[in-house]
Amino acid sequence: MSFCCGASMIGTKGTLKHMRTHIHNVPILFCPVCHRVEIHYLIENEYEILAEYAHGDGAAEVDFTDYVEQEGKALYENCVNNENEEPMDVVLSQIDMSLDLLSFAKQIGDEAWENELKTRLGMLSGRRNKLRQRRTSV
Repeated sequence: MSFCCGASMIGTKGTLKHMRTHIHNVPILFCPVCHRVEIHYLIENEYEILAEYAHGDGAAEVDFTDYVEQEGKALYENCVNNENEEPMDVVLSQIDMSLDLLSFAKQIGDEAWENELKTRLGMLSGRRNKLRQRRTSV
């Protein structure tokens, strides 16, 4: 499970830019709070090799799935959430997890971590409220 700023990262696929080459369908981990993106650790080497070759060939766009075999790799088994879930469920899950971490931070007396988690909870709460507003306005 990958964590970022008090939230667990969501497993998804995305487009990344390597120099002048756009690489589509790259397995990534995405933070729903700060929007940080990481290449999934199980395919980092394959991504780097493909990116270098594509750039060397002068390709403007490449599809990761056309060049890298992903069968048998349990890419998203350790992700708490994934992009196919309902956004409200993801946010609520992230809030629950952050509250658990906040409780632990209080137990060990880590004030800096507590403050960081409170900030993240505020951001997640704001996102939850926006999702609720969208539901009522539709």
